[in-house]
Amino acid sequence: MAAMLTTSLAGDLVEPFPIAVPADALHDLRRRLTDTRWPDRETVPDAAQGPQLDRIRALCDHWATGYDWRRAERDLNSFGSSRTVVDGIDIHFLHVRSAEPGAVPLLLCHGWPGSVLEFRHLIGPLTDPVAHGGRAEDAFHVVIPSMPGFGFSGKPTGTGWTISRVADAWITLMGRLGYDGWFAQGGDWGAAVVEQIARKAPGLCRGVHFNLPLVFPTPQEMGEATPEEQRMMARAQHYSSELDGYAREQATRPQTIGYALADSPAGLAAWIYTLFQDVTDNDGDPEKVVGRDEILDDIMLYWLPNAAASAARLYWEERRGGALGAGPSEPNPVPAGFSIFPGEAVQASRRWIERRYATVLHYAQLERGGHFAALEQPAVLTDQIRTTFRSVRS
Repeated sequence: MAAMLTTSLAGDLVEPFPIAVPADALHDLRRRLTDTRWPDRETVPDAAQGPQLDRIRALCDHWATGYDWRRAERDLNSFGSSRTVVDGIDIHFLHVRSAEPGAVPLLLCHGWPGSVLEFRHLIGPLTDPVAHGGRAEDAFHVVIPSMPGFGFSGKPTGTGWTISRVADAWITLMGRLGYDGWFAQGGDWGAAVVEQIARKAPGLCRGVHFNLPLVFPTPQEMGEATPEEQRMMARAQHYSSELDGYAREQATRPQTIGYALADSPAGLAAWIYTLFQDVTDNDGDPEKVVGRDEILDDIMLYWLPNAAASAARLYWEERRGGALGAGPSEPNPVPAGFSIFPGEAVQASRRWIERRYATVLHYAQLERGGHFAALEQPAVLTDQIRTTFRSVRS
């Protein structure tokens, strides 16, 4: 089956990689969903204990009877689904070149529980801006890789795949595709990858954009915080004390949770749906901002390749040897832009950011949107990316 990456490539070869999931795998999924043994109903009237039973049952009922994976499969294949081997790992990525002669390369980096499909609504406007109400001079060639252990990329069989190593792999990938200068964008773990890329390859990465700022205030900054900064700190504290249980489990016992997530599609759905519930700007209903089918598309990129445990291990790796939150003493030298969405748990003020980045190209606080900005507010994020890089394209 092509989708399971059963063979590896040699050398620097890049080849088309059409996704074609066997019908048997989809039949097995429906059987498992139909045979789910459900837990008791929650004992509270809201989602304080996690996603409510009725909501997850409705999601899984639709998954079993109304959801069409082939639609997502067609999207993946239409976006230049490709693969290559980097640092011994099969890497699946999407690659869409613009027809505009002035287009510049842009690397889009996902996190957890994201996927390459997280950016599906950005691809058209970024590569063909004129057809989407934009200007030809804002065109990009788009590269969207799936991290090792995620989606249809290969799975590490040993330790050591930290964010820093992923950054090295993406630098290699961009060079292999023939790009000697490019921009990068990311949120969640993707933001951490982009941060590392900028510090490792400032001569190649010409600009970066973040929709999650990796800015952690110092004790002095906390003591001097403005009312707005105090609100940002309170939001981050609420997230770390009430909503990040999944991260603690994956950082300490990814194999333990992996058994349940590999065996139960309903369990995997609830595990991932929790994030759409907790960190989107949703007014209590995540499916109003990210459609049910798109949530399931994302879940499928963990279910089909059995990637729940391998993706979770990134948290374990970073807890033991990662660079996140290390607080480098020197500002990041690469020009940077920041889009602060109100539903995002981690936010930062402009003055905090300007102490950590040598050149701030753009800073904006948006009216709507959350952690999954590319899915929640794709037009806004597209405009933010264009605005950030407009002055440094040439």
